Amino acid sequence: MNETLDLASRVVWGGFCLSLILGFVAARTNFCTMGAISDVVNMEHWGRMRMWLLAIAVAIAGSSTLSYLNLIDLSKSVYQRPILPWLSILLGGTLFGVGMTFAGGCANKNLLRVGGGSLRSLVVLVFLGISAYMTLKGLFGQVRSSYLDPVVIDFSRFGMETQGLPEALSKLFGLPIESAALAVPGLMVITMLIFIFKDKRFRSNFEQIFGAVILGVLVTSAWYLSGHLGFAENQETLEMTYFGTNSRTIESLSFVAPTAYSLELLMLWTDKSMRITFGIATIIGVVLGSLIYSISSQKFRWEGFSSVEDLGSQLSGAILMGFGGVLAMGCTVGQGLSGISTLAIGSFIALAGIIGGAVATMKWQAR
Repeated sequence: MNETLDLASRVVWGGFCLSLILGFVAARTNFCTMGAISDVVNMEHWGRMRMWLLAIAVAIAGSSTLSYLNLIDLSKSVYQRPILPWLSILLGGTLFGVGMTFAGGCANKNLLRVGGGSLRSLVVLVFLGISAYMTLKGLFGQVRSSYLDPVVIDFSRFGMETQGLPEALSKLFGLPIESAALAVPGLMVITMLIFIFKDKRFRSNFEQIFGAVILGVLVTSAWYLSGHLGFAENQETLEMTYFGTNSRTIESLSFVAPTAYSLELLMLWTDKSMRITFGIATIIGVVLGSLIYSISSQKFRWEGFSSVEDLGSQLSGAILMGFGGVLAMGCTVGQGLSGISTLAIGSFIALAGIIGGAVATMKWQAR
């Protein structure tokens, strides 16, 4: 029993430390997915977008390497399951993109703002968490489970064990799976790096480059933490178990469902079955990391809503992000970094929805 608690604690504290670094680095480098999309749409400036793409490239390289060396089993992640609820993921990603534009930032950005003194973002996160919890287990969940999740593609019907892009291309072109597992992430990373570093201004921005590399390494480290260090035999059941995660399987960084679980823990604190998990610890870590940066840089400022219209826009965005984030199985970090790093087909669909929803909303707002 003590060994079980020690393993879970290792994963939880490890997640807290990783997210503490993420909060500090993301706050310092102004890492923001919505901001990156907005820069491209409104100013045709690709600086922050290249930073995001570099973080993705590092995460893909690191995660694929760990998987190839059999240090982690990404096929056990929720992203790689052979059943792909494509309608939920596409609709969820699109709604999340719309919501984060209304709210002025995704879940990660609002966590960073809370650390910087934003009470407005605190309210946004509360409503995001409530909406996400309703989609997981409440009223919205009925819509999800009855009408959206049943619309699926079953890759097992094509002889595939996962929905990973390497396995799909292996089946399509008759390549050995080992070769595809090296070639696909390798070609993707090389292509992305060429695009990223062809820009002279970005090559000279060492802070953004360093920040992107750190973010990609953190995603990889989270996979290793939950999928290797936290993977062991449960002394009670004698089965191999992933300790310390809400999903009971391998996890990396993601912030929508963990926000819901954080609210659940606060509301049911005296329930002895409730535990601080990896995901909940990352929520706390991001806020504290941002708080440390904002205080050390003297940028901490209290912030509230500027008007009733601002309140309505923010809360609408929060509800859409909570609902959409659960449908899409992740946010701009959960799918846009962690999910993409597994090369799951559903993650590319979710990311396309997030970007499409955000771009469409920005153009509508501009008109």
